[in-house]
Amino acid sequence: MIPTIYIAGDSTAARKAAFETPMTGWGEFLHEHVGPDVRIENRAVNGRSTRSFLAEGRLAEIEQDFQAGDFLLIQFGHNDQKIEDPARYTDPHTDYRQNLKVFIDSARSRGGFPLLLTSVSRRRFTADGEPDPEAVGAYPQATREVAAETGTPLLDIFASSQELYRSLGAEASMQLFMHLPPGSHPNYPEGIADDTHFSKIGAQRIAQLVAQAMEQSAGLLLHPYLRV
Repeated sequence: MIPTIYIAGDSTAARKAAFETPMTGWGEFLHEHVGPDVRIENRAVNGRSTRSFLAEGRLAEIEQDFQAGDFLLIQFGHNDQKIEDPARYTDPHTDYRQNLKVFIDSARSRGGFPLLLTSVSRRRFTADGEPDPEAVGAYPQATREVAAETGTPLLDIFASSQELYRSLGAEASMQLFMHLPPGSHPNYPEGIADDTHFSKIGAQRIAQLVAQAMEQSAGLLLHPYLRV
């Protein structure tokens, strides 16, 4: 049986509707980095945190299809930050960590393989021109710690995306995100300046970072299916 890679996450990874284009989630391009012997199931959904993804039964929907030997990529954090919304907010030191462990245990209990991804960074620079290490708050570090505690493979996409933004600089890195002037696209007639959600180019670059991180992760059983 061909294994499946499931993506559980938020709008940074999710497939976008026609009315949202050219906004693109990185999960839409992960298929370019795997061979024909593995399937991609992008179950990421706009606006979800670990709390709301679980509460809405979205992990339960994955569990209905998940088979032994499948992989579960887990990336949240952006919406877990929304302290003003109790339906989504999680404390990075308590609830968020426990919720990540629910995802990990779900995959393992079904004979599958969980992978934790740190939150992809927002495009935010400090006054000295460096990517802001607090661009997604305490959530990337909490994810790293849960990975260490549970022995789960970690793909540090926060770190690699920040290095990408650093290499491009504050101005050139805008091309990775949804920055459009008024009148340039019918879906955004008034323009948009969004440093969280990706353009097609940005989604492609982040998907490449995810694939490279999988390729570099020691002992990961996904290696035979990658083409990086």
